[in-house]
Amino acid sequence: MTPELLIFDCDGVLIDSEVLACRAVAETLRAQGFDYGDDAVAQRFAGWTDGHIAEFVAREQGRPLPADFPQTVAARALALFADDLQAMPGLAAFLADWPGACCVASNAAVDRLAKALELVKLDRFFPRRRQFSAALVARPKPAADLHLFVCHSLAVTPARALVIEDSVTGVQGAVAAGVPVVGYLGASHLPDDQEDKLRAAGALALFDDYRDLPALLAAL
Repeated sequence: MTPELLIFDCDGVLIDSEVLACRAVAETLRAQGFDYGDDAVAQRFAGWTDGHIAEFVAREQGRPLPADFPQTVAARALALFADDLQAMPGLAAFLADWPGACCVASNAAVDRLAKALELVKLDRFFPRRRQFSAALVARPKPAADLHLFVCHSLAVTPARALVIEDSVTGVQGAVAAGVPVVGYLGASHLPDDQEDKLRAAGALALFDDYRDLPALLAAL
């Protein structure tokens, strides 16, 4: 059964950005005197909002971060994106041929999400009305709120949509919302055991090349 709606995560699914995003978080944390390496941030916080990272670090380290931590991270990430950001290989060709509806549902902030898509020219497939940030709902992924909000906004029953995610956080959010989800493994930042983690979280299938997605969708 062909999905009525494809719901893409952004970082690590549409754009190969997680390495850069995690570097932005780590650099901002280190500037505040917290010793977090890029790899440690990637392993611990992939898929988290910058606000939730700040809350976790504050609890772990016993002192708060500046209130503008999310804005500082977003600005640093966009500076890194401007030089190095790339769309995932094969994605534009898939989207150009996809006959159905699609959208983005991301834990990233509204402005950062829009700018990232613009930088890699994916905004032609995902105009603003098809960009959904966790800032629009009460709770980010792994809660169900964002995916349910997307389905309600676009008048699609959750079971008739399909989510594409690269993180455990995102897969858990889709499962909580009752939306079928598949895992994407084509990003450069993923650990060796990510396949097992995504399956354990509830991903129905996995792929690492957008040229294989049409066949995967047909098989589902």
